[in-house]
Amino acid sequence: MNRDGIFNFLSSLIVIIAGLAIGFVILLISDASQAVPAFMTILTFGTSSMRNVGDVLLFATPIILTGLSVAFAFRTGLFNIGASGQFTFGAFVAIYISVEMTFLPPPVRIVTAIVAAAVVGALWGAIPGMLKAYRNVHEVIACIMTNYIAMFFVNYMIITHIFDQGRGTSTALPSDSNLPSLGFENIFREPLGATFRSSHVNIGILIAIAIAILVYVILEKTTFGYELKACGFNKDAAKYAGINQNRNIIVSMMFCGALAGIGGALNYMNGTGLSMSIIDSLATEGFTGISVAFLGLNHPIGIIFSGILVSFLYLGGARMQVFGFSIELIEVVISIIIYFCAFVFLVRTFLSKTAGKYGKKEAAKEGGESA
Repeated sequence: MNRDGIFNFLSSLIVIIAGLAIGFVILLISDASQAVPAFMTILTFGTSSMRNVGDVLLFATPIILTGLSVAFAFRTGLFNIGASGQFTFGAFVAIYISVEMTFLPPPVRIVTAIVAAAVVGALWGAIPGMLKAYRNVHEVIACIMTNYIAMFFVNYMIITHIFDQGRGTSTALPSDSNLPSLGFENIFREPLGATFRSSHVNIGILIAIAIAILVYVILEKTTFGYELKACGFNKDAAKYAGINQNRNIIVSMMFCGALAGIGGALNYMNGTGLSMSIIDSLATEGFTGISVAFLGLNHPIGIIFSGILVSFLYLGGARMQVFGFSIELIEVVISIIIYFCAFVFLVRTFLSKTAGKYGKKEAAKEGGESA
C-alpha cells in the first residue's frame, strides 16, 4: 500500500473511532449501567449470526448506490445533495411498474422497473444539471428544490395511482416483483427452533457492487471519465482543452440521478414488504449516502465497504432499545457516529500536511549531516 493508501485508511479509521467514542460518551451520560452492553451491541450485532450478516448487506444496498451518486458528483466537481429526490422518484416508478404491469413476465417486469427507475432518476438529476450549466444556478440550491418537489409530487402520485387505503401507504408489491434471492436465504440464516429464519438479502447487493465497479472503470479507465474529472479539477483548463463543460455537467448529474434512482428501486424491491409512506419527510438514504461517500473518500470501491460499515452500525444501533434507551437517543448516537465521517477529508488533509512537514525536517536533517 502506497502512502496515499495508508493515509486514506488511517483517516477513515480515525473518524470511525472518534465517532464511536463520542457515541459511547452519550450513552454513559444517559445510562451508565447499560452503556457498555448497548455499545457492544452496536459493535457485534451485525455479525452475531449469518442472518444478521445478510441483513447488513441488505440494508447496505441502497446506501451504496446513493453514496456512489454523491461521490460521482464530487469527482466531477459537483455536489449532488439531490440524491434523496432522485431516490424517491426511482422508488415510486419501480413500485408503480411492479404493481401496475403484472401482465409482464416477472423477470421482464423486474428489469423494466430497475431500468425505468434509473431513467427517471437521470431525468430528475438533469434539472439541477441544466440549471447549473446554462443559468449558473448552484447545484446545491437546485438540488434542495428538486428534493422537496420530488417528495410532494410522489406523495400525490401515490395517493392518486397506487394508494392502499387500509395500510395508508403505497400498494404492496406482488411477491414475484421482488428481486431474486439466488439462494442467499440458505446461507444467511439462523436457527429458530426446528426451522431457520432467513435474511431477505438478495441479488440487489451484487447489483450494487457491480455498479460500483462500473463507476470505477468509467472514472478511471475511460476518456469519458477523464473529461468529467477534468471539468471538476479545473473547468477553465478543461474548456481550453476543448472539453464541453456544460454537456459534462448535465451528463454527470444525470448519471448521479440514475444511480440514486436504482438505489430507490432496489430498496423497495427487496422482499421485506416495504412500502412508501405518505409523509412530508425526505428520504434519509440520500443524505446517508453523503456520509457513505465521504467515509469511502469518494472512491467507488471504498464506498462498497463504507456502505456496509454504515449499515452495520445502523443495524446494531437499532437493537439498543432492549437496554432501555429511547429510539430518539439511539438516533442521536447513530447519527453522531455516522455523520462524524464527514470529517474524514479534514483528517486526511491533516495527516498529509503533518507527514509533509516531517518529511521536510528529515530531509533537512539528512542534508545538514551530509554537509
